[in-house]
Amino acid sequence: MATTNSSPPDALTLLRASIAASTLPIPSTEEEPSTQADTDASLATASYLIFNSQSAQHGGQHTAIPLTHPTRFISTSAGNKPLDLRSVYFCWLSRGLSVGDYLAGIQALNNELKAAGKEEAVDILVFGEKLDLNSWLAGDVGEEESEFIRSLHANKQTRAEASAAAATAEGGEDVEMRDAGLTDAAAAKAEQERLREIYAAERKMGDRNTALRGVKIQDFSDVRKKYSMLFFAKSRGPTNNTTGQPAPTLTNNPALRPPVKAAQPGRRPEPIILLSPSASSLLRMPNIKTFLEEGIYSPPESAGTGANILHLTRTLPSISPNGKPTRFILVDDPSSFRPDYWDRLVAVFTTGQTWQFKNYKWQQPAELFSHALGVYVGWKGEVVPDTVKGWGRGVMVAQIDKGDQRWRDREVVEDVWRGIEGRMRAMGWGKDGPR
Repeated sequence: MATTNSSPPDALTLLRASIAASTLPIPSTEEEPSTQADTDASLATASYLIFNSQSAQHGGQHTAIPLTHPTRFISTSAGNKPLDLRSVYFCWLSRGLSVGDYLAGIQALNNELKAAGKEEAVDILVFGEKLDLNSWLAGDVGEEESEFIRSLHANKQTRAEASAAAATAEGGEDVEMRDAGLTDAAAAKAEQERLREIYAAERKMGDRNTALRGVKIQDFSDVRKKYSMLFFAKSRGPTNNTTGQPAPTLTNNPALRPPVKAAQPGRRPEPIILLSPSASSLLRMPNIKTFLEEGIYSPPESAGTGANILHLTRTLPSISPNGKPTRFILVDDPSSFRPDYWDRLVAVFTTGQTWQFKNYKWQQPAELFSHALGVYVGWKGEVVPDTVKGWGRGVMVAQIDKGDQRWRDREVVEDVWRGIEGRMRAMGWGKDGPR
């Protein structure tokens, strides 16, 4: 490759043509790059932009322009000076960034330039200038239609310069600037500081997690426990005549009553599955039964049950060799558990929020998931929370598809059941229940 030996072509025109041809220039540390390392430079360490024409791909010539080269773009926010090629190219590369990310990128690049021992700096463009420059580079406006790009003809000004000259001719110099005693450089610096203050005051938009859960996870387990106790107290009926407190009665659910061996000598204990009470959980009491029994996921809002305890049956070949289905109990609040219920716990569905385990017998995740299988169900394509990853092999991860296509749900459900069956087998479940 070889460089041009005369005055280089206009940098803005070259960049616009390269963008139109989808062949962006390459930052290089050398004007005549000879190794791959020369063209692997960042905008901070590079000194040139190498523009390759179509013929250059076949061994032809290239054009190398210094990144400090002043362009025809006249920035009013930078003190009415020509913008250097590095600032122009960075503006194009960051065209899709938000204002905050754009400013952070400039700060990071300027820090890299300083660390590399260079006294250069990337200039900040206000929104109007940034939009104008990127629209011109993309070819959305004509060659002579930019407000800030000086014409290739030396005797023509930008439209912004022409307007400023007309205003000065009519009313003289800027009285406000003159009275303040500011030089062009000081005025530009003051303008950039003002822009930083404006951008810093902008409201940052959140993502799905911050919108649903907020930046601080709230724990409403105490409220839930309080009102569940009030509900159970009302449903218990008569009170103790001596203390005035509700008389202790057993829960109405037969599955949670103490086993009566004399009356039911052959009854097997029913394994228990705990669900997460979190509102952000994809699987809750309204839709868990449809998911685990039928293999179809439906949003919790569209399901129609408000029960706080559910039952479902599942045939587990390694647990019941005779083919008899195993009956499971599903609850999302263990506050009414007796000590022996925890021996029947086989799986815990979790969202990765540790407040869920506050009322558990084992409140530490490492201890909890050594007694029961942890199951995290999230959307396919989304990042699994770091807390779940940190819990190790005791928690299995299942991901379901978004949208209306539900054909993979059955496959996911079967994986979950295989995990539960494997854990139950390791716990000793069989003809006589857990060891």
